[in-house]
Amino acid sequence: MRHRLAVVLALAGLLGGCSRPEPRPAPQPTSASPTPAPTPSTSVAAPLPGFVVLTDLDPRIHADIRYATPHNFVGRPITGYREPLCLLTRQAAEALRRVQDAALTGGHSLKVYDCYRPQPAVDDFVAWSKRPDEQQTKAEFYPDLAKNRLFADGYIGAPTAHSRGSTLDLTLVDEPAASQPPYRVGQPLVACTAPRGQRFADNSIDMGTGFDCFDSRAHTADPNITGTPRENRRLLQRLMTDAGFVNYDREWWHYSLRDEPYPDTFFAAPVARSSVG
Repeated sequence: MRHRLAVVLALAGLLGGCSRPEPRPAPQPTSASPTPAPTPSTSVAAPLPGFVVLTDLDPRIHADIRYATPHNFVGRPITGYREPLCLLTRQAAEALRRVQDAALTGGHSLKVYDCYRPQPAVDDFVAWSKRPDEQQTKAEFYPDLAKNRLFADGYIGAPTAHSRGSTLDLTLVDEPAASQPPYRVGQPLVACTAPRGQRFADNSIDMGTGFDCFDSRAHTADPNITGTPRENRRLLQRLMTDAGFVNYDREWWHYSLRDEPYPDTFFAAPVARSSVG
């Protein structure tokens, strides 16, 4: 009986990631494999050891930190995001600078949506998933899925590799980057799966869906995504893989540094400049 309980608890620890359950990255270049997640050893202390503000290290990289704003699947700023900053371990940030160098040679630049995510933010996601009446952004982020399936199907969970500081969500933009219309609370919402030009006017190159789209079409190699969007996903994957990152194959935007410095630690300090030592 004790062994069976241990197995159940270990499986529960696999839940996490931006959306679906996210295993730790394995040393393959294309996707993470379903190896057991570590037991969280959450640190609540600030400053975050060895972390940097990405745009301090490389100001060429664009940032659109959605969880510090109302434009995300919850519909409000998320707990723990005190400032719209991308915090990463120095190792991940330096690797990303190499990606930026390579992207610029092809006329593109990186844009990050989310980087380090504190554990209180993950807790906020989980709590939100259990409140059935809060569905202000369903029409954009999960138009074809009932909210009561988000947690059960693994779209929302904990812990997440983001809390270890070497995982991020990003895309590519043309360089120079086009302007992006600001998001207005209450504006009409369009499904994240709608064609480019109809969904939110993100200045990303066309990746086939919007960011944080809870849909199978957001899977990196989904066969329904063809033509230019498919090639754009492959370009991002090639650039990131060459610099030592591993894609989570159910989210085209999600990458983790393969040799991350804190594979077993899930931090809790807020996203704020004061958290960086």
